[in-house]
Amino acid sequence: MKKRVVVTGMGVITAIGVDIKSFWDSVLSGKSGVKRIRRIDTTDLPVKIAAEIDNFDPSDLLPGEKISRMDLFSQFAMTAALEAARDSRLESDEMGKEKIGVILGTSVGGIYSHEKAAKDLFTKGYKHVNPLTIPLVINNAAAFHLAAHFGFIGPNFTITTACTSASNAIGESYKMIKNGYADVMMTGGADAPLSPVCLAAWCKLRALSLQNDDPEGSCKPFSLNRDGLVLGEGAGVLILEEMDRAIKRNAPIYAEITGYGNNNDAFHLTHPSLDQEVKAMEMAIEDAGIDKNEINYISAHGTATKINDRTETIAIKSVFGEGAYKIPVSSVKSMVGHTLGASGAIGLIATILGMKYNRLPPTINYHVPDPECDLDYVPNKPREANINAALSNCFGFGGVNASLIIRKVVN
Repeated sequence: MKKRVVVTGMGVITAIGVDIKSFWDSVLSGKSGVKRIRRIDTTDLPVKIAAEIDNFDPSDLLPGEKISRMDLFSQFAMTAALEAARDSRLESDEMGKEKIGVILGTSVGGIYSHEKAAKDLFTKGYKHVNPLTIPLVINNAAAFHLAAHFGFIGPNFTITTACTSASNAIGESYKMIKNGYADVMMTGGADAPLSPVCLAAWCKLRALSLQNDDPEGSCKPFSLNRDGLVLGEGAGVLILEEMDRAIKRNAPIYAEITGYGNNNDAFHLTHPSLDQEVKAMEMAIEDAGIDKNEINYISAHGTATKINDRTETIAIKSVFGEGAYKIPVSSVKSMVGHTLGASGAIGLIATILGMKYNRLPPTINYHVPDPECDLDYVPNKPREANINAALSNCFGFGGVNASLIIRKVVN
């Protein structure tokens, strides 16, 4: 018998909020976290803006010794995980830690530490390379730190599927519990891509917005005048739990995860495939065992690039037909930027909060409609609505597609 999987805790750190309350308040106010980059010198770069987290001080949460052994992406992950565990009351839960695991997603992992080690080697010499570099940079470092901190000895691994990393991590965690391999999973994603080389490489890819003169208005998913994505940083962590176990310990229950679709384009490393985006959504709907007409909100991948927004719009219309025009669709990337391997978790958390509080997250900076993107994108302001079932999309480089379905809990 398949297990039911519910969300019992959430934590987040983004450029618009470093906890659930501040994040959700900012979403409802349509706040943009995009600003001039302060952490690194952008003098020689064409892009000067990003959704950078200001005034982050990990010493508020962690002792100095632990901080020195964590790259920034691991620090973000731990920050969100501590909040999620408190929210779920998992910290005081001693039932079966061998069946509690961690699956996290990240795209670039410890790139800050990697770049620093390279700089030290080439400018100062071998003796100056940090001996902890490898433990800092490995992509599964954050998942280890979370498991070690809480003593979780169940399944533990890291998924790196570019922009889809967090959604794949959540989907695989859902499957772990659904099929009885775990009782609880700490899952989500974290990324800290605003490092000198990483930012320069994204500039060279020519995928970023060049609207440096208007940072807050630069990220425009689905708008005709969009000119590229805006990088962001942060983490989102969720606690997934087998429903009966959650009820037994009187845990808060936010939503039920009921469907997951995952596939690959096998087509192009960076350009999306319409057919496989359609298939991923259809797979999630089939896994959830619901009629597609029951879905009444879609959290879009919505990167603000020309081809991605257009392809996702067409894919949604291909799945839902004329019904697509009745489903609100929005992208929180318009506020938090594209947080790469964390984006799927942050988008899903916004969706769950929208479900809880009956409010649709907006797509801000939507002022010039694109005739090729003609759905209801919840422009600029949140909207009151009862969300019973929602679809969350992520489509990443490498042709990886992931769709998740959540529902209000019905006992």
